[in-house]
Amino acid sequence: MRINKTKSKNKEHYSIIQDVKINGKRTTKVYENIGSFDKLKLRAGDEEPLEWLKNYVAELNKKHKEEALPVIIRKSPNKLIQKNVQNSFNVGYLFLQNIYYKLKLNKICDAITEQYQFKFDLNDILSKLVYSRIIYPASKLKTLELSKKFMEQPNFEYQHIERALPIICEKMDFIQAELYKNSKAYMKRNNKILYYDCTNYYFEIEEENGLKQYGKSKENRPNPIVQMGLFMDGDGIPLAFNITPGNTNEQITLKPLEEKIVKDFELSEFIVCTDAGLASKANRIFNNQNNKKFITTQSIKKLKSHLREEALDLTKGWHLPNETKKYNISNLRTDENLMRKYKDKVFYKERWINEDGLSQRLIVTFSVKYQEYQKNIRNNQINRALKIIESKPEKLKKPKQNDPKRFIKTTNVTSDGELADKSIFEINKKLIEEEARYDGLYAVCTNLDDDVENIIKLNHRRWEIEESFRIMKTDFKSRPVYHTRDEMIKAHFVTCYLALVLYRYLEKKLNEEFTAPEIIETLRNMEIKMEGADSYIPNYIRTDLTDALHETFGFRTDYEVMNIKNFKKIFKDTKK
Repeated sequence: MRINKTKSKNKEHYSIIQDVKINGKRTTKVYENIGSFDKLKLRAGDEEPLEWLKNYVAELNKKHKEEALPVIIRKSPNKLIQKNVQNSFNVGYLFLQNIYYKLKLNKICDAITEQYQFKFDLNDILSKLVYSRIIYPASKLKTLELSKKFMEQPNFEYQHIERALPIICEKMDFIQAELYKNSKAYMKRNNKILYYDCTNYYFEIEEENGLKQYGKSKENRPNPIVQMGLFMDGDGIPLAFNITPGNTNEQITLKPLEEKIVKDFELSEFIVCTDAGLASKANRIFNNQNNKKFITTQSIKKLKSHLREEALDLTKGWHLPNETKKYNISNLRTDENLMRKYKDKVFYKERWINEDGLSQRLIVTFSVKYQEYQKNIRNNQINRALKIIESKPEKLKKPKQNDPKRFIKTTNVTSDGELADKSIFEINKKLIEEEARYDGLYAVCTNLDDDVENIIKLNHRRWEIEESFRIMKTDFKSRPVYHTRDEMIKAHFVTCYLALVLYRYLEKKLNEEFTAPEIIETLRNMEIKMEGADSYIPNYIRTDLTDALHETFGFRTDYEVMNIKNFKKIFKDTKK
């Protein structure tokens, strides 16, 4: 460190600057701003100002040098380690903690605590439950034990978790609304585009009760389920969620949650994107009023016959974006040269339709890539169906949609119309030909007047909400659910939802350069080992991802040796 003096008109300005290295380049930064010569005199007191400043800088350099001295750690091969003493701690949670406090979730907890006047630390409970859901997903009891691996130890007992969860459930809407308000100050929200989808979570029980009801399981499991509806903004950040009984028709879950967003989040103009399963006429009409718009996936098979045949006709009416020319794309089914030429293009045709008083725009697209994708999936399913036939099944149950067994045709009579002794199984070629007509085709309905290319682009991002469900189910291990009471079930999903919000922001700050398994595994493995009284040594592999985390959040845990003073400063900085 050294003194830096600058002049402006008749004044002198003093500061202390420090040499630093940022992104591999040497530069300087201001360590401390002293101010004008008059301010320097005030700090120096009776001493000569410049002499005092020199001594002050010398003292700072001395302290800095002492902290940077190599640490000698002595270990004995004949001495046992201490019994029941934890000497390894996780520091990966600190990056999540930084986001948690930036979103002011601690202030939300303070407001709830003030209302209920309980004595336990709700913020510590909620934060540990959220960090653990990402890094150490487990049951409530196990979470308490695993959260002791964090460098900052939990300041609560299991009974406090049991008392906190019903309150978290009760304040579920308040937490979501306040979090949304806080998030707008943390990072700009793309709330003009909203994506909505539903999924469900199963229980390892057989008896229905409360929210736990038998319904159509997304995973085809014979267990009671609960249903989650989730809204996500245009940048992939979760916006709001709700939990409904497992036997609820998912189409009726959109409107109540959307009304809550309009009321609690004060949103009015937005575009709602949904898949075909949520594309009921009622939902489209609901989003065709009050400055709201919709884009929804449309099943071509479920279109009225004249519209379906028009969509399947590849000979006329097709365009490329920003072109007026019309194309006959029927040869893109078989001509390999043409398929290579237009592999990265998306053709479209469109028309306005009016059904039951609702005017909407039907856009049908065709892509060679999507055609190849669907063809490959069907060929794999046909191969699986052939293997089933080879196994000589005596009886086939009625196949579900997209089940490979749908391609198996069963004949129970002879050519003379007599009842056959044995069923005959063969591939249904007629069904294959019928399904092949839809290869490469995809349709949406919308009330937007926007450019087709923009509408297709907006609808394409629906995959992120499906990925969010996968992250919660697989990486956060949010199912199966083991809670029994409805209030505990909802509180469980509040922590899962908050964990997803934190994770998505972390992913965004890392510029989406790393996968969810990479990020979560890295956070889990970022452990430090205590050596001596207050020295800590990183016990993890330094990688491009750990470097990106440290550079993004402005602190480091990967020096060869760190002391408790270093970490106390990090604790303080991550809670600002």
